[in-house]
Amino acid sequence: MDKSQKAILVIGVLAVLGLLFINIFYALIALVVVLALLMSLRIMGDSADYPDVVAALNEDAKGVTVKNRGTGEAKNIRVAIVPLNIEFALPSLKADEESAYAFSTMIEEAKAVVTYEDDQGRHYSRSYPLSALGGGEEDLLKPAFPIFGWK
Repeated sequence: MDKSQKAILVIGVLAVLGLLFINIFYALIALVVVLALLMSLRIMGDSADYPDVVAALNEDAKGVTVKNRGTGEAKNIRVAIVPLNIEFALPSLKADEESAYAFSTMIEEAKAVVTYEDDQGRHYSRSYPLSALGGGEEDLLKPAFPIFGWK
């Protein structure tokens, strides 16, 4: 627990104790707010320094762009373009940094298999379909199942 979390906990407990003398319901509401704030700080701490490397085909289909859209640095990045037998490596990508790799010819469809590791040495592996005719970059806001006419 870092200093900011301890400070919020102490101030929250003092506020709850102060409100306890005024009205128990106000104290319970303050307790719920303090607990929700502490939970959100813990969740935010878990997602700090987390790399998220994605691969996408360029618009002209003559290359692939590798981007780290996470919050931490990704190291020892290896990208394999399947089934074209193309492999390349990147030493590292900082948060929101990207790198491009050019092909000699256009490709229609392939799959990019990306492996990388974070600062603590944990290994990650993901695959991304690459298509010149459809798909494109994944939509982070797309719902898990279609609702309200989502297209």
